[in-house]
Amino acid sequence: MTDTNTNYVNGEWVASTTGDTVDVVNPANPSEVVATYQQSSSEDATEAAEAAADAAADWANTPGPERGRILRKAGSILADRKDELTEQLVAEEGKARPEAAGEVQRAIDIFHYFAGKSSDLGGTVKGSSSQDTTLYTRKEPVGVAALITPWNYPIAIPAWKLAPALAAGNTVVLKPASVAPGPAVALAEALDEAGLPDGVLNVVTGPGSDVASTFVGHEAVDAVSFTGSSQVGEMVYDQATDQGKRAQMEMGGKNPTVVMDSADPTEAAEIVANGGFGTTGQSCTACSRAIVHEDVYDEFVNELVAEAESIDIGPGLDHEMGPQVSESELESTLDYIDIAQEEGATLAAGGDTPDEYDTGYFVEPTVFADVENDMRIAQEEVFGPVVAVIKVSDFEEGLETANDVKYGLSASVVTDDHTEANRFIDEAEAGVVKVNEKTTGLELHVPFGGFKRSSSETWREQGDAGLEFYTIEKTVYDNY
Repeated sequence: MTDTNTNYVNGEWVASTTGDTVDVVNPANPSEVVATYQQSSSEDATEAAEAAADAAADWANTPGPERGRILRKAGSILADRKDELTEQLVAEEGKARPEAAGEVQRAIDIFHYFAGKSSDLGGTVKGSSSQDTTLYTRKEPVGVAALITPWNYPIAIPAWKLAPALAAGNTVVLKPASVAPGPAVALAEALDEAGLPDGVLNVVTGPGSDVASTFVGHEAVDAVSFTGSSQVGEMVYDQATDQGKRAQMEMGGKNPTVVMDSADPTEAAEIVANGGFGTTGQSCTACSRAIVHEDVYDEFVNELVAEAESIDIGPGLDHEMGPQVSESELESTLDYIDIAQEEGATLAAGGDTPDEYDTGYFVEPTVFADVENDMRIAQEEVFGPVVAVIKVSDFEEGLETANDVKYGLSASVVTDDHTEANRFIDEAEAGVVKVNEKTTGLELHVPFGGFKRSSSETWREQGDAGLEFYTIEKTVYDNY
């Protein structure tokens, strides 16, 4: 019998007012129900927002070190549950076990990092033009933060939004993705056990059209942080900013790795494969375009095909690459594979579901060669393990091709030419730029965000930049 999870509102675990629930299934075996969650309504979301508003003043006045103590204890609770949470993440989202374990560890590390940062928040003393004046600034919480998180990193992304929000003294309403809400609920369990006061965190599961929309539109909400698709994110941004709320959106990507003629094709193919096929290609920073110099193009394609064909596909607990998260995600990837072939790209590897699995949302790591940059496979986010390989004649064309998309999240270059590396760093239109490294992966203390349609280009996430979003500065002239 599967567990039925409830919402977390005002310090209590409560059922939705709708009385409805929704099952979450294992993407490796869709006949297996992993857990059941509340199918909540706007009424439930409203109750959560009101609870956060009622708790805001007391939490804002709680000393930073005390907030940090609670975050640190919650991180330790998560660490004690690491194996359990890893298996839950694999069961709900489908990641391979090493990827899931790394993600859970990331959430633990985030809580411990911001536990320490909470003691540093305060302000700075400035020099005054008057001897009688003490002039200083104070950082204060924004108020109530609404967090809307995706399914592809179902514990790390809620953690990297939630921990800085709480460290800075904000109260929170959180709406996790419906296909894999369990890891976010586990964060609430850990914080509740750690002694977080009632109402400071409220987690409501259910459809975005009811829950997320209510959070964004509620008058008590002061800030909105969203991660998801560009289409949805732009609607959320418009709704939030039309009401004068602070808004932070991190959205899609079409991330390139430019491979120059000085690169070793074998090493470059390994970099692209790790970036493109890791997490089943379901990362906003995944490499979906390999832009390759013509002198190493053929050898690179052969090496990338070998990488793709060597990947062990199957259920995430004991295989290298797990399934896509849902049937709709799988169908979308297969549709793009068909579109690429119709447009004239050459299918060099993969392109289908594995023969050995007649259930589950599995797809083969896929490589397309002879891709032109105006093809849809080169311009639109697939969000699956599909890499389009584009031939270019020189660095200038490679850089131009890398930038010739509507997204700008992550980009990398593989080269032994330091001048090319520096130019790429300067001129790549991306919020994250890497040299001789895969496009995926970012340390937790550095700013994360994109350019163009990958981001609202307002505030960044993670580290000190993340805290900036959740705080507002007050300037004080003290003449006492």
